[in-house]
Amino acid sequence: MSLACGIPLLECVYCLACARWAWKRCLHSGSHDSDTWGLASPEEFEPVPRMCRFIMANYELDISNPQFAPPGGYQMDPNNIITRKSYKDTKGRVTPYLIYLDHEHSDIVLALRGLNLAIEGEYAVLMDNRLGKRKFDGGYVHNGLLRAAGWVLDRECDILKDLIQKYPSYNLTFAGHSLGSGIAAMLAIVVVLNRGKLGNVDRKRIRCYALAPARCMSLNLAVRYADVINSVVLQDDFLPRTATPLEDIFKSILCLPCLLCLRCLRDTCIPEDVLLRDPRRLYAPGRVYHIVERKLFRCGKYPPVVKTAVPVDGRFEHIIMSCNATKDHAIISIQREAQLALDLMLDREPVMSIPTKQKMERQETLRREHVEEHKAALRRAVTLSVPDSEALSEYGTFDDSSNDGSHHEQSNSSFRSNSSESSRNRQRISWAELIDRIFEKDESGHMVVRKSLSQNNS
Repeated sequence: MSLACGIPLLECVYCLACARWAWKRCLHSGSHDSDTWGLASPEEFEPVPRMCRFIMANYELDISNPQFAPPGGYQMDPNNIITRKSYKDTKGRVTPYLIYLDHEHSDIVLALRGLNLAIEGEYAVLMDNRLGKRKFDGGYVHNGLLRAAGWVLDRECDILKDLIQKYPSYNLTFAGHSLGSGIAAMLAIVVVLNRGKLGNVDRKRIRCYALAPARCMSLNLAVRYADVINSVVLQDDFLPRTATPLEDIFKSILCLPCLLCLRCLRDTCIPEDVLLRDPRRLYAPGRVYHIVERKLFRCGKYPPVVKTAVPVDGRFEHIIMSCNATKDHAIISIQREAQLALDLMLDREPVMSIPTKQKMERQETLRREHVEEHKAALRRAVTLSVPDSEALSEYGTFDDSSNDGSHHEQSNSSFRSNSSESSRNRQRISWAELIDRIFEKDESGHMVVRKSLSQNNS
């Protein structure tokens, strides 16, 4: 056809697609992903550098004599490490982790380290998934990461329950980096759905910090659990921007020439609204904190700025062609830049000198702002027709209290959609039976109280 018309139509279409792909791929900077987001406050970002240090402690053979300590040390008391699991204990089913009792910040922390390329079992965890393989809580999650989270809870549930009962005012925090971030996010969801097994811990006391997060859950779950899970992304990090399976990670890093054509056509021809309507597509979880330190066409690094939002569309969908894509994934880089960003925020806004009463008022104001932003994200997901997304009711909801403890971490049923629909049906039936038992029709067809009930009452 192209030769008959004298115009190479197919070639022109392909060249235009390649040009558009090159523009989006080569000129898209990591700072563009959070251009419209608001700035994070020092109160909400303060735990991030601390969680980085707890995760990095997993790399030490002996915390008392550290060999790879960051500037300022780990700031941990070795006597407060409740338990610690190495590769010898996990046997590749999950990354090494520790449970630390942070008395200074009233926190019970379970911190998991990141992927070790020398451990075959961790490859198996990443590869144990395919599109739409595991449905969970009304959405889709990464099957291998969910199974790893279940393995951790099977062994540490009793310890966590005892600590929560012994310290009822402490928060329960899960933290992880890279592969460990996906496991930590799965742990947070499973614990939220099974709070009764951990002494009925309040949902507000459960937190998760996913550093360099893996794409581990569908968009409706990522937005719904934004009040619990916090993802931290450093500038151009590749992992939150690519699919979790290991082969896709290597494709994104190497960008082999044989895959160039297919990726070009896919990025060009599939609009983002189509991707949002795919319920099986996985995303980085929860609220996102983006540390920005470089800008396009500018040399050198700038003082890091932390931006935050609960994004629905534009949730790190474009791979950044940057020489820092893998460097920004390292836990050392994240800890360094996060600490620097926090120090700059504290210098601009010395919250430590604020009176306690005003500090509590500011924290309460920040909490309300996060709640409103979370509700807005849920409404945005409904507006964009994200599958299985639900906006919170204007008059509140009883989902948290009615559904707790009724779902196991390996449930394949649709928690939110199916359970809410069945509860409405049960409520309708119970009300209909109650009406039949109390009222009856008289000769004129009006509803009156049954005679048996009126006689008993008299």
